Amino acid sequence: MANETVYLAGGCYWGLENLLSEIPGVVDTTVGFSGGHVKNVCYREVTTGTTGHAETVKVVFDSDILSFKDLLLFFFKIHDPTTLNQQGNDLGTQYRSAIFATNNEQIMMAEDLIKKIDASGALSRKITTEVITFSSFFPAEENHQKYLKKYPDGYSCHFLRDINWVL
Repeated sequence: MANETVYLAGGCYWGLENLLSEIPGVVDTTVGFSGGHVKNVCYREVTTGTTGHAETVKVVFDSDILSFKDLLLFFFKIHDPTTLNQQGNDLGTQYRSAIFATNNEQIMMAEDLIKKIDASGALSRKITTEVITFSSFFPAEENHQKYLKKYPDGYSCHFLRDINWVL
């Protein structure tokens, strides 16, 4: 088993985590915050939009079962990577699309995949997803973890889009 970790931001982390956790090969997910300048941040602080953090899902996956490329292709299908600082009704930098990569190989693969998707014309606009070297992650409070499993009728702006990647 070859576990890898990546941190994905794509709007409200409740729906993102729920869909990512269902992919065969995903070993574990944790919601929290990355990309900002405030240490030990909490949900209430991040909602102000002043911390620089994005709502983020820590994804641990078994790369023998799920390739990094396939994980990213799924990620790009469950949120709109072409909207800057927005997912659905959620507006602000805390809802931006970002890949916080844990190694140089992830950075190169993510950047290459974004170029191929943009060139393919599969999406109506260019991808705005940031590809950033991971620096820190602060888990959200326990009541936010596996939120949609606890509250199936809870809010989510995420769904699986029908996109045929021809790359």
